[in-house]
Amino acid sequence: MKIPYIHIPVVEIPLGKNVKLFMKREDLVHPEISGNKYWKLYFNINKYLAKNPEKPYIITFGGAFSNHIAAVSALGKIAGIPTLGIIRGEELKDKWRENPTLSFARKNGMNLQFVTREEYRHKEKLTEFLQKEFPQALVIPEGGTNDDAVEGVKMMLNDQTKDFDYLCTAVGTGGTVAGITKFCEENQKVIGFKAVSDSSLENRISQLTSRENFSLIDAAFGGYGKINDENIRFINDFKRDYGIPLEPIYTGKMMEKIFEMINKEYFPENSKILCFHTGGLQGIEGANMLLKKQNRNLII
Repeated sequence: MKIPYIHIPVVEIPLGKNVKLFMKREDLVHPEISGNKYWKLYFNINKYLAKNPEKPYIITFGGAFSNHIAAVSALGKIAGIPTLGIIRGEELKDKWRENPTLSFARKNGMNLQFVTREEYRHKEKLTEFLQKEFPQALVIPEGGTNDDAVEGVKMMLNDQTKDFDYLCTAVGTGGTVAGITKFCEENQKVIGFKAVSDSSLENRISQLTSRENFSLIDAAFGGYGKINDENIRFINDFKRDYGIPLEPIYTGKMMEKIFEMINKEYFPENSKILCFHTGGLQGIEGANMLLKKQNRNLII
């Protein structure tokens, strides 16, 4: 199976302000291999299958609600490739059936191996071990970020994206913002909205691209995976007003921060801003599961 190139629409978010805001709907690229995950896997998978057409095997890493785990498992099912997910948190071993993301991955045929959080911190050692154990396997890092992923992100840029002054994306492991930075037009400014407070991100991104036309803005809103009531209100209002669903870990926080910046006149007058909807909508179910236990409002 070769992952195909798919054209994605750009839509305007009407604001009635002195700047123009648009969104590239990468969440529509595939119903299960969602958003930027599709493009980060694009060259990883196509190059691997070109060299290893027989008995392919994919191994990767992720947490309990990982968009990447969900995407790789879906790709494995569609392509008929066995997959293995190394999951952070040994305590999930007997509880994965209660988790919508991990249940989805298992339904797709992905085998799950649960490791302690301490073991997971040393993913480099785990990767070395797995590559020796399965020499023919493709071992993809957490979040899918590597050089092939960065190359794949260039597929998110095309003639539609050239006329924008600012290109905005949420940042987890840094691969997407690195790819946009590396392949965008020279006059464009790239802004990455950090979903996690990680001081090493800027250096990691710089290692993936030689260009420095990017800046990072904290959009963690209290920490990675933390969802406050204002986040929920914003996401629900955004869907009601514009008909576009957002998830609470990445795109929801990015768009909330962008609206805040526009209201504070961060962007020069007449700026054209493009934000990338990087998908991950599968995470809404897991978020609502936790919110329901806390007797809080749900994401619609």
